[in-house]
Amino acid sequence: MIEVTTTHLQQLSPDELIPSGRALPAGARIERVEAITPEFSKFLYRGVGSGWNWADRLALTRTEWEALLLAPGTETHVLYVDGAPGGYIELVGRSEGAATEVEIMYFGLFPHCIGQGLGGTLLTEGISRAWDLDTRFEGFAPVSRVWVHTCTLDGPAAIANYEARGLRVFHMEHEMISPGDGAVGMWPAESANS
Repeated sequence: MIEVTTTHLQQLSPDELIPSGRALPAGARIERVEAITPEFSKFLYRGVGSGWNWADRLALTRTEWEALLLAPGTETHVLYVDGAPGGYIELVGRSEGAATEVEIMYFGLFPHCIGQGLGGTLLTEGISRAWDLDTRFEGFAPVSRVWVHTCTLDGPAAIANYEARGLRVFHMEHEMISPGDGAVGMWPAESANS
């Protein structure tokens, strides 16, 4: 068991978004995956999250994973670098009454893209798409809030990146947990002789 701190951050207006100010390098692009499959989603999830103990979805069946992806208001935007996935952001919008809230469900970079300034640009694009998500889903009310939660198991730059994009902390909680192993099945362990 270890103590984990979970931090919740939010924006209440698109005017609060602070763009990263960095353009994508040549050969990089961000695009929405219009017809994402559970297989591609799981590939992104494992590629980004295996080093950060993302394990909450690993026990899901293909049908359960697909149901999450097909829920109205859910979309995935992928960063490609020289044709290969370099990171992604999954948004989940929930429209209730006169307002829609959008949660940044998953966000991160593949290990080979960390430290290149790509995270701020991907997050800027993801938050922008969160604020106009209602325009892509029939019957969704205007977006009134974009939020995310991160924990001390995530990357060390996560909170700084969220705050640099204009998200503000609104709640913190501490709990003792036994984290799952997000790297299980990703790669065999390196031998001491490697």
